[in-house]
Amino acid sequence: MELLNKLYELAKSNIKKIVLPEGEEERTILAASKIKDINVAHPILIGNYEAILNKAKKLNVNIDEIDIIDPEKSDKLQYYIEKFYELRKNKGVTIEKAKSIVRDPLYFGTMMVKCNDADGMVSGAIHTTGDLLRPGLQVIKTLKGASVVSSFFIMMVPNSCYGEEGMLLFADCAVNPNPDYKELAEIAIATADTARNVCKIEPKVAMLSFSTMGSADHETVEKVRMATELAKNMRPDLLIDGELQLDSAIVQKVAKQKAPNSSVAGRANVLIFPDLQSGNIGYKLVQRFANAEAIGPICQGFAKPINDLSRGCSVEDIVNVVVLTSVQSQSKITL
Repeated sequence: MELLNKLYELAKSNIKKIVLPEGEEERTILAASKIKDINVAHPILIGNYEAILNKAKKLNVNIDEIDIIDPEKSDKLQYYIEKFYELRKNKGVTIEKAKSIVRDPLYFGTMMVKCNDADGMVSGAIHTTGDLLRPGLQVIKTLKGASVVSSFFIMMVPNSCYGEEGMLLFADCAVNPNPDYKELAEIAIATADTARNVCKIEPKVAMLSFSTMGSADHETVEKVRMATELAKNMRPDLLIDGELQLDSAIVQKVAKQKAPNSSVAGRANVLIFPDLQSGNIGYKLVQRFANAEAIGPICQGFAKPINDLSRGCSVEDIVNVVVLTSVQSQSKITL
């Protein structure tokens, strides 16, 4: 919880405009009200003005000081349409298609971020990750030097001795179904940089597998080995090791037996999963069985911060992701 407190204070120190394109959704309205009350960001709700006001009244929350933008009535609509057309005309988008696409709240919100009318965007309470990624990749695009967009969760495990006093970063748990070894290396480096620059911890990165240091051979294990070597060569300043089984990565007693010469084994605070299935299952197991707080998924690799939510998210989850998005915007760290 200490990290969350620090992030909240950082967000309060430099208020950023965060657009919420699911403005008519009840949890989003409640979150926007709380965000405004505790002053961690300037929330902007996208949607039908009357619908949002009526739902807020039904929920008995005050949103009088929160900006509400209806794309149909916005004086920026035509500008965003023209801008989107210029961005996508070489991909076959006509001006007529642009007029339809930009009216979608997700695209409208993404254009706000692109045109510096908002500092970041958070969506996903009622949309899928793919719904967020499409406008993100088409409009925001990737950070210079990045070839892949990925995601991470900050896992806060109560009364745990693992990781950084119970805090670990898990990646990738939401975006890439089956990254190749080059993409996996980039995901590892991106998450390590996030741990260092946003979470303010020194990353110790474990490249996870069902094998520890050659105990098994399989093409999926080989992918992790190759990714580990590539990541080490690309960033010798980082502590990255693998392949490691989960117990070897975080339990010191097991690490002494299975990987005694590893600089990471038994001490890892960043866990890189070999594919999306294992990552998604892994974070949900820890969240449910250990009663852990899962903050995310937070995206890495976009040129500007736009972040996803689980459709099962709570109001508190939305607030936390908005706070992280604000901190990303402050630090310009999106990779």
